[in-house]
Amino acid sequence: MDIGMMLKLGGLWGKFSKNHPKFPQFIKAVQKNGFPVDTVLDVKITYPNGNVVDSNLKITESDLALIEELKKLKK
Repeated sequence: MDIGMMLKLGGLWGKFSKNHPKFPQFIKAVQKNGFPVDTVLDVKITYPNGNVVDSNLKITESDLALIEELKKLKK
């Protein structure tokens, strides 16, 4: 990733963090605690018109393997 893109993303993340101050804290807690096999991840989206879409998944060994591979790409 080039330096210009890194600076742009940093600025966008700063604005996002300012607009949603609890979300970075959530990310830090997840990074600290991790999510072992059998952890359940719930996702819920509520649209402005009131419609709700939600789902959940139980973390598996293969999910953790994917996450580890994605972490390697970050480096």
